[in-house]
Amino acid sequence: MPSILEAFAYCEKMAKSHYENFPVGSFLIPKDRRKYVWAVYAFARTADDFADEGREPNETAVALQKRLAALDDWEYKLVQANKGQADHPIFIAVAETLKAAQIPAQLLKDLLTAYRMDLQRKRYKSFEDLLFYCKHSANPVGRVVLHIMNYKDEALHLLSDNICTALQLTNFWQDISIDLAKDRIYLPEDEMKRFRVTEGDLHAKICNRAFSSLMKYCSDKTTSLFNQGLPLTTQVGKDLRWEMKMTWLGGTTILKKLAKVDFDIYKRRPTLGFADKIAILSRSLLPIDLKPI
Repeated sequence: MPSILEAFAYCEKMAKSHYENFPVGSFLIPKDRRKYVWAVYAFARTADDFADEGREPNETAVALQKRLAALDDWEYKLVQANKGQADHPIFIAVAETLKAAQIPAQLLKDLLTAYRMDLQRKRYKSFEDLLFYCKHSANPVGRVVLHIMNYKDEALHLLSDNICTALQLTNFWQDISIDLAKDRIYLPEDEMKRFRVTEGDLHAKICNRAFSSLMKYCSDKTTSLFNQGLPLTTQVGKDLRWEMKMTWLGGTTILKKLAKVDFDIYKRRPTLGFADKIAILSRSLLPIDLKPI
């Protein structure tokens, strides 16, 4: 059975071998805390692969059940690890992380709930439905990071929820074309109907006034969430402030890029380029409070 050191090294290697939009356990997080971020990342990354790796839009019911069973088994291993029974390197590291950082195991269970939703749901009727998904897919990540950094105040966790939900929504708007190829649509159905945008319009990649208006509405709601969460960047200490500022700036920069092209995400998917990342890092390190957008 791997030692605790070997288990964390396994998780670190996994975290550093995957590309992500935002840094995972970056150098801005104190060195003695990074291993806990890597452990949670390895847990979530593997579960996400169970739900999505190699998945086809018209996957058979049998294949779907295998994915759900893999997630159920992953949750069983989590429960056992939380009881001190683990032999897989990820769960050895996760068990130590939950104990050392006093993280509720429910937060990791919530992530698994989101992955099951990914398998069983491809449309969302309203923003409320989307927010429920984000509550399980995105918000637990921010709360886990706060626990790791020893921030237990619920008020801070609620601010984090706003930023994490906004990040998840931004990713949805950024990836509309990618998700369409997987037969997934995260634009709320009731808002699509209100703005007179159909699924056929999306598949035809029509970027007209109706689509731009819908996207602006969604972007404005997302911006509001980013702004509601902004106080978190000043209410945490220096051990996390730079990381929070980078995260906030990364998400809001993508939203600005969407608006700049009038939300025509079909021509080019907005991403953070090298110059963007340098600018974000520079602004994060400046001793100046960020302003709402």
